Amino acid sequence: MILWFTVVQLVVAVVAGLLCVTLGLAGKRPSDVSVGSLALVELLLVVQVVVAIVSAFAGNPAQGDPLEYGVYLVSAVLLPIGGVIWALLERSRWSTVILGAVALALAVMIWRMQVIWTTPIGG
Repeated sequence: MILWFTVVQLVVAVVAGLLCVTLGLAGKRPSDVSVGSLALVELLLVVQVVVAIVSAFAGNPAQGDPLEYGVYLVSAVLLPIGGVIWALLERSRWSTVILGAVALALAVMIWRMQVIWTTPIGG
């Protein structure tokens, strides 16, 4: 993984998470802003998939367990999709809070993927 890209992903995920939680607690239902912020996080995760594949083939494979990294990456890509589907089906203020929780959980997962990528197995 590329450290600066990881930092960008973390900042976007945390900002999106805090925005959605704030909007939800203020009583706002899912809107273009809340769903769009999670869509931006999803877009960055899709780019991360491409970066991970290219990096592995370019001679920069994960130092940690590649299976664990892959499971985190696939789960991270699917999580916003599930959150947005839930938010669009329920359309309550709590759905917006859930979008925020998803984004904050993704921030933790992105950092964990960075650790797995850069820390050798047994290190």
